[in-house]
Amino acid sequence: MNAIPALARLPEHVVSLSDHETHARSRLDDNAWAYFSGGAADELTLRANRQAWDTLQLLPRVLQPLAGGHTRVQLLGRTLAHPILLAPVAYQRMAHPDGELASAHAAAALGAGLVLSTQASVPLETVARVMLPEAGRGPLWFQLYIQHDRGFTRELVQRAENAGYEALVLTVDAPTSGARDRERRAGFRLPPGVRAVNLDGLPPLPTAPTAASQSALFDGLLQNAPTWDDVAWLQSISRLPVLLKGVLHEDDARQAARLGLGGVIVSNHGGRTLDTAPATAHVLPRIVDALAGSLPVLVDGGIRRGTDVLKAMALGASAVLLGRPYVYGLANAGAVGVAHVLRLLRDELEIAMALCGCRQLDQAKPGLLFPTRP
Repeated sequence: MNAIPALARLPEHVVSLSDHETHARSRLDDNAWAYFSGGAADELTLRANRQAWDTLQLLPRVLQPLAGGHTRVQLLGRTLAHPILLAPVAYQRMAHPDGELASAHAAAALGAGLVLSTQASVPLETVARVMLPEAGRGPLWFQLYIQHDRGFTRELVQRAENAGYEALVLTVDAPTSGARDRERRAGFRLPPGVRAVNLDGLPPLPTAPTAASQSALFDGLLQNAPTWDDVAWLQSISRLPVLLKGVLHEDDARQAARLGLGGVIVSNHGGRTLDTAPATAHVLPRIVDALAGSLPVLVDGGIRRGTDVLKAMALGASAVLLGRPYVYGLANAGAVGVAHVLRLLRDELEIAMALCGCRQLDQAKPGLLFPTRP
């Protein structure tokens, strides 16, 4: 699994992230398509994420000095070539046989950060061996779901540390899955040979009989739902910075700052958990204001154009995470497809910066937007 994935070709008509999505529909079966593209319930939040970025308008400045411009940003003590990271997406071998390995090769080659899912279908150590030796790579982070067995969680965190991961991204907005109608209609199931390999050896969840009046969810799975105490425990067992992914409320962001966390990621899980949750573009400036610079704020959800990245930076984001589009690129052409998605987005970001009079991203302020705020 350490070999560089075989190169593939993309059709000439694939020139945008939207084109990647359209082409990927012909590459993925109904089972995988429902999983990767679907959202929760009526998919209102899924659509709202995209619509919110579209609603924001850029107000360009002209005749600004642009020579020597760049997309570099600072994040957690590192200089990144650009503010684009690959978000954690599970079971990527459903999209392409090389799965997360191909995504890691592409991220390393394009200087993008990579956040590996707990539910990856490739071992975390294998992904680290691909990313870490590459000069100019972006950050390598490990996304974590705290498991019901604390001993297993501790071992998983230790594996990530030993492999060279540089931060933990704790997903906090999914104590249970959303009501994913598309997956249920498709009869979703993992195909043979695809599994969450990093969870091998996890003891089964203890079960207890419930009376007819009790809730199978609240008295079952949610008995082990993480709380702020678990966040503090995670900090106590790891030397790595911890970022919270799934923050939408200002009070939760403030609590993260009080605990001295490494950052927060404004996310609604791509519209896959709570339907009717607000779009991340609308929530982002509220979180930025609440934290007042005390923590880095990242954002995901619906980003499809370089103009979206520039809008996010103008609203105060430190970086953005990309989810579904790179999986579509993966389905289309493996590592080449993911790299193409990243290249398109970075090129579009540079074009947007130039046309807005921004030589570097610290010049992207709320005044770049018309109206200035959503």
